[in-house]
Amino acid sequence: MGLDLDYAEGQTPLDEDEKDGLLIPTITTRGELDEFEQLGVEKANEWLLTKKLSISKILSDEFVKDLHKRMFNDVWKWAGEFRKTEKNIGVDKHMIGIELKKLLDDCNYWLEKKVFPEDEIAVRLSHRIVLIHPFANGNGRHSRLLADVLVTNGFGKSYFTWGSISLTRQGEVRTKYLEALRAADKNDYKSLIEFARL
Repeated sequence: MGLDLDYAEGQTPLDEDEKDGLLIPTITTRGELDEFEQLGVEKANEWLLTKKLSISKILSDEFVKDLHKRMFNDVWKWAGEFRKTEKNIGVDKHMIGIELKKLLDDCNYWLEKKVFPEDEIAVRLSHRIVLIHPFANGNGRHSRLLADVLVTNGFGKSYFTWGSISLTRQGEVRTKYLEALRAADKNDYKSLIEFARL
């Protein structure tokens, strides 16, 4: 019979699968991991501030991988590499490259034909990246930053706020975000677009 322990938020121990590829052996809890990953996100944001990127550059599989690597290369040895295992979310690991290419082609088509408003294109990009789940970890933060890069560099608009709070922590804002994602899963993007600009 196993112990049923209730851990304080962020204190949940990482299991052995979660530790695979971790570059910082002193990280032992989900909260510590979130802190180190957030430092990487901030470092990638600083790098992005020095770049002027074209839409064609942003909507390339090379940039998708490079952004993930810049976000997490101090934490994960596999940062920027497509996952090699199956997860409970996402496409089959062998389909990641194909599905990502389809998504990037779709985004280019939506832009060329003005199928959706710019904010909606960026939000759809973010949502579909999460559904593909190309990386072993960090897909949510990566997808939101990728959408931010598209709206700022590509469209010349301000960053999305994404609820103006960390979405890795439980709470009302995260619940609202997850509800908006579930609606987007049913092809209703209204709530997710509103949340992105909340």
